[in-house]
Amino acid sequence: MSKTEAKKLRTIVVDDEELARQVMRELLRAHDEIEVVAECRNGLEAVKAVAEHKPDLLFLDVQMPKLTGFDVLELIGPDVPVIFVTAYDEYAMKAFEVHAMDYLLKPVGKERLAAALRRVKTRTAEKLPMPAELTAAARPAGQFVDRLVVKDGTRATLIPVSKLDYAEAQDDYVALASEGKNHLKQQTIASLEASLDPKSFVRIHRSYIVNLERVARIEPYGKESRVAILSSGLKLPVSRAGYARLRALLDERV
Repeated sequence: MSKTEAKKLRTIVVDDEELARQVMRELLRAHDEIEVVAECRNGLEAVKAVAEHKPDLLFLDVQMPKLTGFDVLELIGPDVPVIFVTAYDEYAMKAFEVHAMDYLLKPVGKERLAAALRRVKTRTAEKLPMPAELTAAARPAGQFVDRLVVKDGTRATLIPVSKLDYAEAQDDYVALASEGKNHLKQQTIASLEASLDPKSFVRIHRSYIVNLERVARIEPYGKESRVAILSSGLKLPVSRAGYARLRALLDERV
């Protein structure tokens, strides 16, 4: 194997538009150090391709149906260098700049692509920020998620927030309880809390967020403690601050 071959960056191109993938492929042909090992039409294909090929670089479209580029990043984790490709999006661009992420604005130009590739080569030792942080930074103020994306092996599970019963903190992960199942997601509970509509979800304890629709009643527990009884019969601890937040939201609904 020659030195040139040894230095090739195994690359995956992800875009739901065939023409966009074709344009990127043509542009990359001018760069001998790039080897395109897969092209993907959607986020699900991308997650599978990353697991299969273990690429050195990912060109990732942001605006895709079902799974966006940010969803894909959450599913594959922060270990694969990513160059985002996006149509003009004020909030996405702000998120990339805040976290020093490389991105290309459509239509992609030769010089801008070359500059992005040069930066990738000098930053191979750096890791991406926590995907959830990047996703949050790209969300307009006052806008909340309507579903959560969870990785299960090479599969992606989409959980509508309306189906989320509660979430429990587990270090840098959260356990999401939905329809009798628990799904583990790499995200802090504080980050999850910020992504959920505060009119529907409340932090009742440092380790728990609950869907207000699931709360049947609140009962005393011990001298100064309380528990929230869910419609399923499950009991969750409620802190003093959590009780104040919970009462305020329940009073608003009366």
